[in-house]
Amino acid sequence: MTTGYDDRDGKIWMDGKLVEWRDAKVHLLTHGLHYASSVFEGERAYNGKIFRSMDHSVRLRKSAEYIDFEIPFTVEEIETAKYETMKANGLTDAYVRAIAWRGAGPDMGVASARNPVRLAIAAWEWGNYYGDAKYKGAKLDISKWKRPSPETIPCFAKAAGLYMICTMSKHAAEAKGCSDAMMFDYRGYVAEATGANLFFVKDGEVHTPLPDCFLNGLTRQTVITMLGEKGIKVHERHITVEELERFEQCWLTGTAAEVTPVGQIGAYNFEVGALARDISESYEKLVRV
Repeated sequence: MTTGYDDRDGKIWMDGKLVEWRDAKVHLLTHGLHYASSVFEGERAYNGKIFRSMDHSVRLRKSAEYIDFEIPFTVEEIETAKYETMKANGLTDAYVRAIAWRGAGPDMGVASARNPVRLAIAAWEWGNYYGDAKYKGAKLDISKWKRPSPETIPCFAKAAGLYMICTMSKHAAEAKGCSDAMMFDYRGYVAEATGANLFFVKDGEVHTPLPDCFLNGLTRQTVITMLGEKGIKVHERHITVEELERFEQCWLTGTAAEVTPVGQIGAYNFEVGALARDISESYEKLVRV
């Protein structure tokens, strides 16, 4: 896409009907814009089928509950809307973005219980999230921002406000020539990248941060199952920064990232090895079944 995301042909589903892409607008005084009362899902469709679509729709509604609102559409209605959107745009392989937010209404302070909850779904073609890093290995910076404590924010929601420090971290990383940034959690343990989970390999076994204060990604869950089916032991645990120099391989998982090998995190280097490539290739086959 060479123009802005607001200026293209196509249809976007909004509040129960398809509208022209350029007409999919909200008012300046939308509560979600001012106070981040918004949740979303990023999904990928392959050969006309959205991978783990139902799980994404369930999580969208759960995320809304975490931040104290209810989406006025059922999981089944959301599912139908996603496929209507793809069909209206003539897409079979696509990135699908569902987003729900508190709209404009009689409340414009912090409280917004009287404002309507809105839902929109867009879909577009989107290639490799990290470009050719999927083959050469992504280069990651180490962010100065940490994932927050569960006592400070609903960290298990896929909520817009949680991504503010991710955007800041990714901008800082890109300024250094990196693809992304690794973030620690509030205790100093390795957590995740700005929009993807992390996996490490040592002596034929896999280690991945315990998601006790950040999102347990659906792709992460899928890859853990795949590793189990291959007979590879997976350790979900707290990982310290000192351990990074002893890991041999690393990869990222996420709906947008899919499975992307990592070649470097800060001063730590990793081999784009056989297991990372195997999991990446196996995942590509799985999503197209």
